[in-house]
Amino acid sequence: MLPSTRPTDPNNAAHERVYRSLRARIMHGEIEPGRALTLRGIGKEFDVSMTPAREAARRLAAEGALTMSSSGRISTPELSNERIEELATLRALLEPELASRALPRAHFALIERLETINQGVSQMVARHDAIGYIRMNLEFHRTLYLRAQAPAMLAMTETVWLQLGPTMRALYGRLNRKDPPYHHKLILAALKAGDEPGLRLAVRTDVSQGLRMLKG
Repeated sequence: MLPSTRPTDPNNAAHERVYRSLRARIMHGEIEPGRALTLRGIGKEFDVSMTPAREAARRLAAEGALTMSSSGRISTPELSNERIEELATLRALLEPELASRALPRAHFALIERLETINQGVSQMVARHDAIGYIRMNLEFHRTLYLRAQAPAMLAMTETVWLQLGPTMRALYGRLNRKDPPYHHKLILAALKAGDEPGLRLAVRTDVSQGLRMLKG
């Protein structure tokens, strides 16, 4: 069978590139809450036409990462306390379950990798780097949850992270915290001990305590 000679659509490739780059920036808190964006500005930043910029924005709006008004105004959402509470509840439900499913596959190499990432988290705290902190913190959790082999559940969790990204940046930017997350140590200890109830508790507390600080 001959390989397909159908040309790839450059707009699709450009849309995917813009979507992934903008998604990562929002998730890691590089864009603050309520920040207005324009399709022209997105197109200029990523050197693409209006079509892939519009498609990427629509896709992110469908995930709750952006809001798009009928007039075409685009912005990152400013979350109400009720919305934060809803997203916090989702994290407290999804993430302990992902961690629990990952536990049987949490071998030494994974724990060693998580310890290395957690050292990076500590470095970001020491540097007062809010964006770096959020990025490394999510990498810590994602690396563990990938071992759960539950892609639908992980995708839902990442959508929650995406919606919280700008608000997390606003929080950590003013907290001026000096210590790394205490509950990461408890997560690592539970993984080493094979302690499933302890792991669930450590993950639930880790994600819940941080989110409670977002409400103000």
